[in-house]
Amino acid sequence: MFLFEFPKLLAYHKPCTLTERQLLKNYTDGVGCFKDTLPSELLLESMFLSVDPYMRPYSQRIMKEGDIMIGTQVARIVESKNPAFTVGAFVVADRGWRTHFISDGKGLQLLLSSWPESLPKSLALGTVGMPGLTAYFGLLEVCKMKPGETVLVNAAAGTVGSVVGQLAKIGGCKVVGCAGSDDKVAYLKKIGFDEVFNYKTVKSLDEVLHKASPDGYDCFFDNVGGEFASVAINQMKKYGRIAVCGAISQYNDSVPQKGPYMQMPMIYKELQMEGFLVTRWNSRREEGLQALLKWVVEGKVKCHEQVTEGFENMPMAFIGMLKGETLGKAVVKV
Repeated sequence: MFLFEFPKLLAYHKPCTLTERQLLKNYTDGVGCFKDTLPSELLLESMFLSVDPYMRPYSQRIMKEGDIMIGTQVARIVESKNPAFTVGAFVVADRGWRTHFISDGKGLQLLLSSWPESLPKSLALGTVGMPGLTAYFGLLEVCKMKPGETVLVNAAAGTVGSVVGQLAKIGGCKVVGCAGSDDKVAYLKKIGFDEVFNYKTVKSLDEVLHKASPDGYDCFFDNVGGEFASVAINQMKKYGRIAVCGAISQYNDSVPQKGPYMQMPMIYKELQMEGFLVTRWNSRREEGLQALLKWVVEGKVKCHEQVTEGFENMPMAFIGMLKGETLGKAVVKV
């Protein structure tokens, strides 16, 4: 991995052209040579960067040594030749772990025009961003929750899980969640979960799931996979729906986990289990973001961020998130 160090820039970067290196160096040295870029290009500065569980399996699958680490940022437009993007505006971009970058505008998403000035822009990486959309579409389109049903969600203190629980409550459901510390359990109770437990301290996962909802579960939003999913599937009601969003319990496995297997409860309970990627609903992104923003502004959806200061602390924030040390959304402020 290559490391560039400029007076105002510290960024992991894959090999690039001499022109790009010189542009970035001259800019950070105050020379102001953005005029040498191509028409319609713009220069952006990352303000907040996201660390998310998906980065672990995706980086293993699609990256090679020397690539920029994948990821999303909220960035401010510093200079622009593109009429669609004005200087000072904020965008969400998928440009990986770097503090500055040049773009032709493709793939940049402007923050919603209705975004309140008082609302942290970092929420565009969490509750009012990709994780929030994952909860929104996974719950509404995959789980197809209905008022009066019981929803189970694991990794509930993470961004996706906490939004799932709160949206289910807005939808008139009973919500059962689990997390990995007593502090996280207390937080989930505070934001409205009906039943919450610390999976690390319970003696029997099967018993605690049954006690929380003796009649079983209509919907299961699975962020964890592994043993938890194998136990929870036996607690589903007939015709229950399972949204498979993540498998964080398996992301660090060097040898794949083995059974127990799920076919028998799937058959006898006539369950529906569906894996999904939030990109399926890209055409409805605006709809989801507007709904999430409205609920946040109204106070119906609460947000918690764990902010790490300094770009150089990206690896520490990422590792801490994977170890379960984060409550809510993990972001890094550049």
